[in-house]
Amino acid sequence: MYKQLDKAAAKPAVWSAYTADLLWADSHIAKQMLAYHLNPEIEAASRSFAFIDASVDWLVSEFNLNPASKTIDFGCGPGLYTQRLKAKGIGTVVGLDFSENSLSYATQQAKQSDLQIEYHLGNYLDYTDARTFDLITLVMCDLCALSPSQRSALFKKFKTMLAPSGVIALDVYTASRFKKQAESVNLAKNSMNGFWSAEDYWCIQSTFKYEADAVTLDKYVIIQEGKEWTVFNWLQHFTIEMLSAELEPHGLSIKATYSDLRGNPLADGDEMAVIISHK
Repeated sequence: MYKQLDKAAAKPAVWSAYTADLLWADSHIAKQMLAYHLNPEIEAASRSFAFIDASVDWLVSEFNLNPASKTIDFGCGPGLYTQRLKAKGIGTVVGLDFSENSLSYATQQAKQSDLQIEYHLGNYLDYTDARTFDLITLVMCDLCALSPSQRSALFKKFKTMLAPSGVIALDVYTASRFKKQAESVNLAKNSMNGFWSAEDYWCIQSTFKYEADAVTLDKYVIIQEGKEWTVFNWLQHFTIEMLSAELEPHGLSIKATYSDLRGNPLADGDEMAVIISHK
């Protein structure tokens, strides 16, 4: 038992495992994630509906999006941004996600509202498109869950898909947030209100900090009778300089910085938003 617990709480090498797909492959967890997305009172998987409304209003106004514009949302979830963009009269709206459950909901909602939106199921890291877009979005700090090599591949993709005068809008966690994080280990039965399974389970949650990399990890070891699995939730934290350095090799640069994707002025906080364009 000691060896099992010691292994479960062991600190892995930074970025040594990628398990994001587990959150969507398991039918129970996928339903939990969709419920989080659609709950307007919490910001566990999506922003509040009021935030999303304000964000879409600002993006459309700030970048003069219109019926001739093309937009694409990486990690669109149940379509909370894409549906609002299309309802504003944007010409081409595309959403990418690897949750079949979330995309099914998005497709159903778009059909009910008579909104012509393209949805593509799959890992957006593998997506290709010959078109170029006026606005590329990656929200809810989704970039932070990707490893350095995954981020590099994504920026390379963005470069080829970005229209000459187009912009990329995304948000990230900051170095200020990283400073406030602390390492911990917790053991709980049916933690997070049964998030991980409909059956009884024990969860060992370990939080680690990687000071040299500005990365945190929430490692979840879920133990059930006859079954055990591990989920790694990595989060990269950025300064403007760090993000600029990752963009530079791909011919991209930060055009503007904000506190969030509603256009609020940049202030010290847990998150920041950036607008990226061709150099």
